[in-house]
Amino acid sequence: MPRRFRYLLVRHEERPSSFLVGAKQAVGGGLAIATIGGLAGATELPLLLAPFGATSVILFSAPASPFAQPINVLVAYVLATLTCLLFGAFLPPHWLVAASGVAVVMLLMALFRTTHPPAGAIPILLLGGTPPEMLLKTVPPGALCLVLVAILYHALPPSPVQYPRR
Repeated sequence: MPRRFRYLLVRHEERPSSFLVGAKQAVGGGLAIATIGGLAGATELPLLLAPFGATSVILFSAPASPFAQPINVLVAYVLATLTCLLFGAFLPPHWLVAASGVAVVMLLMALFRTTHPPAGAIPILLLGGTPPEMLLKTVPPGALCLVLVAILYHALPPSPVQYPRR
């Protein structure tokens, strides 16, 4: 590989302090998604959304990150959902509408200082035919569920994690 591209292969992420800490992160993410899946089965709402998988990775593998803080997760998903409601009410499902929705969500997250990258994917769900009103019933409750599981789970040993940051 040419030398000028080697920097692309450098890892900057620290190793988990132990196997147990890494395993705890993985189990937490799986438990959060399982909780949402259980709620989806009980309520018959399509709560299992792809962006929630990415949110779980951030919440459980990088809980100190600004992107993982409850305010970021909750506000970003609400902003994304409201953007979808507005776009869905006036515009047809089209790739250009989805791209514009992602851009608007990014701008709103920046203005509100609540960036949470997985929330930027919510406008893309409109392309799959998800009714905007359904997003209102699924996205905010799903995001809240993930945050609550993270708060409870991070208090458990081994190595309890301070979450949210104070």
